[in-house]
Amino acid sequence: MQAPANKKKSRVSYAKWGYIFIAPFFVTFLIFQLIPLGQTIYYSFFEYYRSGLKIIGPKFVGLANYAKLFQADLLSYFSNTMIMWLIGFIPQIIVSLLLAVWFTDNRLKLRFQPFFKTVIYMPNLIMASAFSMLFFALFSDNGPVNSALVNAGIFGEPFRFLSNVWGTRGLVGLMNFLMWFGNTTILLMAAVMGIDLSLFEAAEIDGCTPSQTFWQITMPLIRPILIYVLITSLIGGLQMFDVPQVLTNGKGSPNRCATTMVMYLNNHLYSKNFGMAGAVSVIMFIVCAILCVVVTKTLDKDDRKV
Repeated sequence: MQAPANKKKSRVSYAKWGYIFIAPFFVTFLIFQLIPLGQTIYYSFFEYYRSGLKIIGPKFVGLANYAKLFQADLLSYFSNTMIMWLIGFIPQIIVSLLLAVWFTDNRLKLRFQPFFKTVIYMPNLIMASAFSMLFFALFSDNGPVNSALVNAGIFGEPFRFLSNVWGTRGLVGLMNFLMWFGNTTILLMAAVMGIDLSLFEAAEIDGCTPSQTFWQITMPLIRPILIYVLITSLIGGLQMFDVPQVLTNGKGSPNRCATTMVMYLNNHLYSKNFGMAGAVSVIMFIVCAILCVVVTKTLDKDDRKV
């Protein structure tokens, strides 16, 4: 007997449905992210602003906008941004690491952990503007903090935090620390909990001290999350706006020591100088990309050697 002819089986193209499901994201990204980014880069090479009711340009000026930025105080605004970010990030990462290790250490047997986790995360839910207004009231010349310091004999007269360069920067850094260390703690806790417990048990059997276990086991294994935390915090620091804007009433005083790059960008947007605003945005994008690459290459070099 002759064997029956093989029938072709119809197959479902799952790839087609995959492209259909991810298409809305890429369409949204194209419309609201990629096209505006391209327009920002394009207009950064043009003189394009509004003077009263009259619109000047767009007139192609090449790199003139970028030259004006570097002739202005852009570098000082960048240094302001990085200083205030570091003031908040350094204690943030230290405290978050300590809390993450303590909360995940079974030997400590800490009670009421869900309560403490909720409490440390709650400041992250408060609006930055409300947080800034609260600190403005607390640290004002006649505020409760100054009253407590004077009554305790620490200061003979109220300390003018918002009239002092490092006082203002310190308050901005403190607010960023209080707002974000809870989120960082949760991320680092998840990273530590992902480590195999047998590694800690083996280290304990071998007689490793808690500090040796932390530096030789915990830190290398949570390196990817640390890189993620550092990069996201760096991006957020470069975009710092709402806290210093509200705290200093948009002036960055005293002596513009708290003026960030985004506050400087906002001034150009407010004045309808789209060319200069585009140039600032492009520089911020380039700086952010360079810093992220440097951080990734520096912290991830040991993993690449393995």
